[in-house]
Amino acid sequence: MPLHFELVTPAKLVRSEEVHMVVVPGTEGEFGVLEGHAPFMSTIRDGAVQVFRTEGATPELIQVRGGFAEVGDKGLTVLAEHVED
Repeated sequence: MPLHFELVTPAKLVRSEEVHMVVVPGTEGEFGVLEGHAPFMSTIRDGAVQVFRTEGATPELIQVRGGFAEVGDKGLTVLAEHVED
């Protein structure tokens, strides 16, 4: 089953898609999220969010600065202060 992933900034919704896995640069270290992950919330540090569209795929890297990540029943939402173009 795919993971619903959203990437949001104060200005706009950057991404909303179904993916295999996302690795987030948490302030306490990187963490990976798959479908069915337990509810979780973390602050994020500046770094790259790694988006794996399918199992075994090369990750797409999205540079973010600051914010929060929340895993809930509806998937993963990353609320970033800024996303690099």
